[in-house]
Amino acid sequence: MLRSFVAVAAQSNFTRAATAVGRTQSAVSLQIKRLEEIVGDALFERTRQSVTITRAGETLLVYANRILKTNDEALSHLTRPEAAGLVRIGAPDDYAARLLPDILAQFSSDYPLIRIEVTCDNSVELLEMQRKGALDIVVATHPLHDVAGQVARRERLHWVASSRFVDDPDKPLPLVLFPAGCVCRALALGALDQGDRKWSVAYSTRSLALIEGAVATGLGVSVMEASTIPESLRIVDGQPGFPPLPDVAISVHHRPADQSAQVSLAAEVLFGELGKPMRQPR
Repeated sequence: MLRSFVAVAAQSNFTRAATAVGRTQSAVSLQIKRLEEIVGDALFERTRQSVTITRAGETLLVYANRILKTNDEALSHLTRPEAAGLVRIGAPDDYAARLLPDILAQFSSDYPLIRIEVTCDNSVELLEMQRKGALDIVVATHPLHDVAGQVARRERLHWVASSRFVDDPDKPLPLVLFPAGCVCRALALGALDQGDRKWSVAYSTRSLALIEGAVATGLGVSVMEASTIPESLRIVDGQPGFPPLPDVAISVHHRPADQSAQVSLAAEVLFGELGKPMRQPR
């Protein structure tokens, strides 16, 4: 019941939550109803267009995350202490550089018999590799209107630039972006087009280091998730010519058919750790 509750809270949608937990929508609805009976209060306000968490739901959500985390940690350590083998993880370059190193370092320390292999690419390519069996787990970005996998967290997108950058509203906005196929790139270009702001791609690369370097020199602006913004760059949201950006979802994709202990364990740890609060940008 708690897993279904957390999924609905993350997705704000019963259908997507059901997909995330591997149950039918009716089963999730019954679980939430039963949980509301236990709590004695409504956990969600439901309309035909949306699902909004209530104050009671927000309170329960804090405890639900703690309970599930403790439960998963206990099961992982008691039932799979001898887990061993290879886990192939795919992640976009910014996640591999900013979000995963500490998580994977601790995981390797806790489970020294498990070998981790990380492949970097955009989310679309990584999910295709997983579909073909080349990856076990994928950490991917999704627009909120098209989520998939287990949603670990929502992230705000921000326009970022260096202190050296000066925007000329009479000229196309120079952009430094990952290549086509990047979800954040598509959302940024869509926001600019909707706001009738002219733009040009000044620099496009798959390397996060090269993107940060290009932005730092003032070559252009970029768009990044909140937890991946380096200290060297500044947020320029709200300035003229920079339209609002939507949030994105960070999901963990684990093939249900793969029941190997090491892959299931790694997927659980990634989902739990990515769901924790992270550094807020300046």
